[in-house]
Amino acid sequence: MNNLVVLPLLLPLITGVITILFFRKVRIQRIVSVIGTLLTAAASTVLITQVASSGVQTLNMGGWAPPYGIVLVADMVSALLVVAASIIALACLLYAFRSINQEREEHHFYVFFHFLIAGVNGSFLTGDLFNLFVCFELMLISSYALIVLGGTERQLRETIKYVLINIVSSALFVASIGFLYSITGTLNMADLSNRIAEVGQSGVITLIAVLFLIVFSIKAGLFLFFWLSGSYAAPPAVVTALFAGLLTKVGLYAIVRTFTLIFYHDPDFFNALIGWMAGATMILGVIGAISYRDVNKILVYNVVAGVGFVAFGMAAASRQALEGLLFYMLHDMLIKTLLFLLGGALIAVAGTSKLENMGGLLHRYPLLGWMFFISALALAGIPPFSGFPGKLLLFEGGLQAGLYGLTGIAVLSSLLMLYSVLRIFIQAFWGEPPAGIVRRPYAVNGLLIPAGILFIFIIVMGLGAEGMFQLTSRAGDILLHPNLYIDAVLKE
Repeated sequence: MNNLVVLPLLLPLITGVITILFFRKVRIQRIVSVIGTLLTAAASTVLITQVASSGVQTLNMGGWAPPYGIVLVADMVSALLVVAASIIALACLLYAFRSINQEREEHHFYVFFHFLIAGVNGSFLTGDLFNLFVCFELMLISSYALIVLGGTERQLRETIKYVLINIVSSALFVASIGFLYSITGTLNMADLSNRIAEVGQSGVITLIAVLFLIVFSIKAGLFLFFWLSGSYAAPPAVVTALFAGLLTKVGLYAIVRTFTLIFYHDPDFFNALIGWMAGATMILGVIGAISYRDVNKILVYNVVAGVGFVAFGMAAASRQALEGLLFYMLHDMLIKTLLFLLGGALIAVAGTSKLENMGGLLHRYPLLGWMFFISALALAGIPPFSGFPGKLLLFEGGLQAGLYGLTGIAVLSSLLMLYSVLRIFIQAFWGEPPAGIVRRPYAVNGLLIPAGILFIFIIVMGLGAEGMFQLTSRAGDILLHPNLYIDAVLKE
């Protein structure tokens, strides 16, 4: 057992509790938040080095051996995602210092920020389905508070929709857990895999698996994304960036984990179902992205299309596809957060999110403009940036699996994603500002510094793809061979 496994979950919780004690003392909350986030990032980095050197790390909470007690599991899949989440948390926290008003800061913004990170990291690290539900709820309750802070009419309206959708999906999640427990008598993921293999892939098990797929698809925005566009466009830029980078990815992680570890005994049916959902999500996502003339809406629909790409890797399910899925998912977490941070800076300097009211910003804000341009190339998978290696593996995996139509949709979607984001660059930064528009100077550098953290990582991931392949290859082994995970958890 390794006590370090709990730190990425425990440290944000402790940090959030400490910030509660300094109500209305914003400066102290900021200092505590930075220290806690840096410690979480350091613990995540140490954890992934231990996983790389010693294999899967586990922690039996309270000393209770699985499957009877709560177990936390850090394999290469979860360790990579926790590190990415820590990087995103640090960048968004620093961005919040310059973009969130004092009223939000005094009303527990940092408390809910850290609780959300705790829920995200706990979801990645838990080895138990019920505790996955608990971490989901911690993350979602925190997101309810973050999305409503500020209290504009639009935020309140979108919060109601967001809360209702997630309450329904959470209720379905609990019901699915109850059905599964009644059949197998366990909720430990490793033990579930063994029990379902013994029971066999019956019609009841298939139905329960479909229920889990519906739940996780709602939370990830996979096909069932009707709630996402309005909810993600309502809060401030830093909150939307945090949601885009982390919340949908937790839902995707849950799909990847459950359908490679627990419900992997009938791959033909589920891979085909996920493939149809992936294709529809990519198509509808890029249609939305190219249809709108609003920066927030364009970026939100690119989040939807990115969800479809990850699901495409699950549909192909070959080694290359699964490795590409993990590489692309890490890239997508970073690039979507970065684009929303840059989009927030763009809206701040332009004074509007409408493209028709923008123009001529490049000569005044060249660093913002060229960072946005390079990020657009990375989003579309143009080499040598981080999007290229993952998409290349996904395309190769899709062709090897014979998914020619789905691969074609993925290629076309990549081009349309590039078009949609480059349109923002062209209309916002080229040309001249519309007649009658007077803009006040805006000190944007304070927003570009935290965005620069993510910007550096998308370049490093692309140029250092060979090193990343070594990590994603080991993560692919875990997904392809569930026994590696099962043996590590149930070793006693």
